Amino acid sequence: MTLTPLEAISPVDGRYRGTTQVLSAFFSESALIKYRVRVEIEYFIALCELPLPQLKKIDKRSLASLRDIYLTFDLNDAQRVKDIERVTNHDVKAVEYFIKEKFSALGLTPFSEFIHFGLTSQDINNTAMPLALKECWQQHISPGLQAVTADLTERALAWKKIPMLARTHGQPASPTRLGKEIFVFVDRLTQQYELMTHVPFSAKFGGATGNFNAHLVAYPEVDWIDFGNHFVNDILGLSRCRVTTQIEHYDHLAAFCDSVKRINTILIDLCRDIWSYVSMDYFKQKIKKDEVGSSAMPHKVNPIDFENAEGNLGVANAMLEHLSAKLPISRLQRDLTDSTVTRNLGVPLAHTLIAFRSIQKGMAKLVLNETAIDKDLENNWAVVAEGIQTILRREGYPKPYEALKALTRTNTTIDAQAIADFIATLDVPPGVKEELSALTPHSYTGLIDF
Repeated sequence: MTLTPLEAISPVDGRYRGTTQVLSAFFSESALIKYRVRVEIEYFIALCELPLPQLKKIDKRSLASLRDIYLTFDLNDAQRVKDIERVTNHDVKAVEYFIKEKFSALGLTPFSEFIHFGLTSQDINNTAMPLALKECWQQHISPGLQAVTADLTERALAWKKIPMLARTHGQPASPTRLGKEIFVFVDRLTQQYELMTHVPFSAKFGGATGNFNAHLVAYPEVDWIDFGNHFVNDILGLSRCRVTTQIEHYDHLAAFCDSVKRINTILIDLCRDIWSYVSMDYFKQKIKKDEVGSSAMPHKVNPIDFENAEGNLGVANAMLEHLSAKLPISRLQRDLTDSTVTRNLGVPLAHTLIAFRSIQKGMAKLVLNETAIDKDLENNWAVVAEGIQTILRREGYPKPYEALKALTRTNTTIDAQAIADFIATLDVPPGVKEELSALTPHSYTGLIDF
């Protein structure tokens, strides 16, 4: 079957294929099969290195050829596994039979019964999937997040000294600096990323119900718990859950999903703020000559990249929320509800990656409009009232808050002259009046800690 982007049901594999195609190597059906083959091969090699008595005679030079089975795995191999699955009606057993065919071609048939030896399907699934997730995170999602964070950091530093009217509850508030408001998101993303580094990519590996029953009855002299820990932790680079049922708990996977969801929520917050700044004319957007903003209104240049990112982050979070809520729940020692759900793990990450790219694209289009920012400050001299009443409190002036409230909480415009006239009426020393007169919306911006 040949599927074009125009025929795909999901925009992840259709409209946004150019961005998400790299994730196919981790979350497609072919990728899942390849990771299963990889785990099976590495498990067999680990049994050889124990070594189990029946595997001592295997030529160690053949081990490199075994790794070639998954290193050179291609779509033809994946199709062969699917052909076998049509007979077995079992996806992991089809992988076992596929590897046995490869063993036969390599002259290793006498050892082929040690493929999938003592294992259940979830020993393969619950190692293959977290391994794919880990490598996708390391190679694409984490670098994508770091690129967004780096872009935001660059702009925060560039705009660090630009005073800007703050708005709390949508109303004019004590001035801030544009760079600081951007850096708020840098700081939040950095802290959440740090938290994510402590979430292990965990795996289950312990036989049919997690107790190494079959392993122990076949080879009671082997320390299978130590073997399992070494295989999962050292060879695969995952973190083995010690006490499990037939399946992995998914608690750490839930924590991973929740962490990505929090990062995405922060980015939704960013997108809405930038969208608002664009609507307030604080930012213009670079214009492409042939680009159309509206099919009806020729003048429009819309903040479409931030809207696109917000939408994709929302879809991602909806799926991540389901994953984190559903996967840790399984009836007794195992039910199959996790199987179809985990197959969708790549989808929210794809939407997340689309959003990362859109945010970067949108940030690159922004053109700072300092004229609009300055005008907004100049039109809101009432915001220095906080500073004035605080200095008056320091000086013991009677009821300074109430005095400033009476001045500023009206429907008339408070401008520089109104503030100056008010200061002139105050019964305070000349030095204090001079101090108060120095306050302007442009200078009353506080401290910046970055």
